[in-house]
Amino acid sequence: MTEQTDPGQQSDQHEECAEVRRPRGIYLLPNLFTTGALFAGFYAVIAGMGGRFEAAAVAIFIAMVFDGLDGRVARLTNTQSKFGAEYDSLSDMVSFGVAPALVAFTWVLEDLGKVGWFAAFIYAASGALRLARFNTQIGSIDKRYFMGLPSPAAAASVAGLIWFCAANEIDPAPFGYPVALYVVLAGVLMVSNVLYYSFKDVDLKGRIQFLKLAMIVLAAAVIATNPALFLWLLFLVYAFSGPLLWLWRRRPH
Repeated sequence: MTEQTDPGQQSDQHEECAEVRRPRGIYLLPNLFTTGALFAGFYAVIAGMGGRFEAAAVAIFIAMVFDGLDGRVARLTNTQSKFGAEYDSLSDMVSFGVAPALVAFTWVLEDLGKVGWFAAFIYAASGALRLARFNTQIGSIDKRYFMGLPSPAAAASVAGLIWFCAANEIDPAPFGYPVALYVVLAGVLMVSNVLYYSFKDVDLKGRIQFLKLAMIVLAAAVIATNPALFLWLLFLVYAFSGPLLWLWRRRPH
């Protein structure tokens, strides 16, 4: 004798399956920071199109701050998610790949014609390749190092130059070709195999010596006196630290 199932029980089972398949929500707090980074990058493009290059450069640095906070907030609050990781990567592409390229293009590269847009495209494409490679290498390389210049640092190197020149009313027109080479070099460093120190092994919760704390406060005070200059120099030194360390490791013994 065949056992028959009550239609009411079948309906309940379908409802239970629908509840299981129902999409889960997303964590609000870390994604708010990611959205802030995305907004800052988008605003940088709009400001650059309007000729407000100092505001555009500052917006890219603000995007860096939000980008640095979203991952840390997610780890501190145990709200990491696959969605957050993908959203962060797309936000980085806009803020540190597209925005610096377009701001640099409207700033001076546009006057160079094909050379200018080619240089901007090389940077944007390198940013996309850098992010794609980073996403595929998570967990497979030493976390103390990045392979290639991180896209936020590359963006800061470009935005810092624009901020410094705009703040000091320096006309970039005579330096169009050197700026194009500079932007291309930033892009090439992103996709290079050069290792950069990641600072991920720094214990922010641990104790430090008083002298080190005093030096950090002094450095912050110096940067505050002329942020356009010192932030640009800071990230410029970091950008060149990778190739210099690479040459140091390969020196003849």
